[in-house]
Amino acid sequence: MSDQRRTVIIAAGALVLLGSTAASCDDEPSAIRVGTATVAGVDEIVEAPGTVVARTAATLTAPAAGTLADLRVEPGDRVDRGDLLAVIESPELERRRAAAAEALDQAPSAGGVPTGGTAGFVAAGRRTDEQAAEAFRHAREAADKITDPALKAALRHQVDAAREQYTAASAAVDAALRSVQRGVASLSRAVGALSAAQRLQAEQAYELADAAVEALDLRAPVAGIVQLGGSAQQPAAPDLAGILAGGAVPQAGTPAGVDTAVPEGGYVAAGTPVLTVVDTGRLGLTADVDETDVLLVEAGVEAEAELDAAPGATYPATVRSADLLPTTSARGGISYQVRLDLGEGTYPAGGAAAPDPRPGMSAVIRLRVRQAQDAVTVPASAVVSASGRDTVWAVRDGRFQAVPVTLGVQGEETVQVLSGVSAGDRVVIAGADQVEAGDEAP
Repeated sequence: MSDQRRTVIIAAGALVLLGSTAASCDDEPSAIRVGTATVAGVDEIVEAPGTVVARTAATLTAPAAGTLADLRVEPGDRVDRGDLLAVIESPELERRRAAAAEALDQAPSAGGVPTGGTAGFVAAGRRTDEQAAEAFRHAREAADKITDPALKAALRHQVDAAREQYTAASAAVDAALRSVQRGVASLSRAVGALSAAQRLQAEQAYELADAAVEALDLRAPVAGIVQLGGSAQQPAAPDLAGILAGGAVPQAGTPAGVDTAVPEGGYVAAGTPVLTVVDTGRLGLTADVDETDVLLVEAGVEAEAELDAAPGATYPATVRSADLLPTTSARGGISYQVRLDLGEGTYPAGGAAAPDPRPGMSAVIRLRVRQAQDAVTVPASAVVSASGRDTVWAVRDGRFQAVPVTLGVQGEETVQVLSGVSAGDRVVIAGADQVEAGDEAP
């Protein structure tokens, strides 16, 4: 039999229990009641606690220290992917780009013999390598502070491509110097290679510095709703339990009663959360299903959710996946997280639309794990255990007889009988503990 967490829904089609009362010898009514096995539909339900979750969320942080110069959205605004949400002004990055632009203007465009002959050539090459390494380091640090995965990946690729290109140019300079040292080439030829490397280094330094400044424009990486500040678990991946719960989510170490959102014109350190965009267009659910039930949960299983925040409303849901690894449930046992897609809710009276839920809201989820249509059913109270087997007391030739049965879909009120009982058979539905084999049935 199933545990107490399971309930049952009887499908359309009447379930008729023909009850009768057995009389004792002194004509006083006994506790034994007899009904009839009938054909009906049964749904087996597994109930589990759950939470509303957003499928996607992204927190935008300041790529560098500076000022939130332009905040173009308000909390609750809906934005599209790529929309410009805020602009950071960073004097440090601006100065770095200006210095790179000046260095580019002064970079040699044609060969010129460095003073000091070969020694001067080697020193110039070393300085160029050091400048390139510093430019790549600054660019990589700037890229690492960007939270938009696509933009971060693009900038990292730009840095890596520039480093590879410069490495090839530096190798050409080294080869030219070795040719000079062997006496097979003139110094002017080597200087040409060095000039090309210096020019390339200057161009790359400017391009990388310019890209870092461009990254100060914070654009929406996903479509969704804006919340100022970050999530409750910066700088780790967002914990959506608190997103959109109302106002900014306090950061660790923030005094109570202080708004953690950065105002327009306010100072931001590198990595400061500025905005969070939550995709509420595809809300879902996570359910903690007990280990005794999870093997019944498969992708495509239909479910129904009730939210604490919307009493009386029901929300349809469909299982998308179930985790392979377990977690420790709030009840102390082992459970598995099941992910579901969430539909639009309604109220039963008149079918009025239910309010849109928010990520983090608590829910009770009823998963319809098994169904049986046109099944032979008996009340759950008719099934007892005898010699370790599921058994019912059936009426055979006017007398009670213990009949082993095989159960199918099980519920709290009715169960499906696969073998042992047929539709129309009379069975004991109450008082089975008072029945003796061979007793005359009423």
